[in-house]
Amino acid sequence: MADRIGVYERVRVARPDDAKAIAEIYAPYVRDTVISFEYVVPDEVEMAARIAKVQGAGLPWLVLEDDGEVLGYAYAGPHRDRAAYRWAVDAGIYIGPKVHRRGVGRALYNLLFAVLTLQGYHRVYGGITLPNVASVGLHEACGFKPIGTYDGVGFKFGQWHSVGWWGLDLAAPCAPALPAPINKMLFDEAKWRAASGG
Repeated sequence: MADRIGVYERVRVARPDDAKAIAEIYAPYVRDTVISFEYVVPDEVEMAARIAKVQGAGLPWLVLEDDGEVLGYAYAGPHRDRAAYRWAVDAGIYIGPKVHRRGVGRALYNLLFAVLTLQGYHRVYGGITLPNVASVGLHEACGFKPIGTYDGVGFKFGQWHSVGWWGLDLAAPCAPALPAPINKMLFDEAKWRAASGG
């Protein structure tokens, strides 16, 4: 794994043929942890459908690859369905074991948020199953602020678990234009680096 600039150079938009690698990265989070509240590991077909749904909604799904291997991914999904929520999104990020604690999560998030800002989104939220010191640290290092907790909201592995919520302002409050859907211009790497400070 190269330096931080190198990380930016290897982030790209997810493609349908990334679904297998993405499913493999996500599987241990479902199978072995309460980080994900899913019970059943999604397969390649299901993951391809999820990628298509996110991108079909005009939202970014990014992957980090090195020598052709997908090592992590980050994406945004609608925060809620009703129209007044359309300027807010929820973010998700999952990193493979090869690159834990290498700055990959922060680099992926910074680029994701730069793209969302270019699109015109106002606020991004992250939900974290508690306790999770590493995830809380990542989110707060990226500027998220804690906003509340859903106590005992999820049941997995024989126990109830709480989820903390963090929020990040992407843009100052204003009378916003509608968020722009993703297009190829938004994925120019120079724009990513300029918008994210990389």
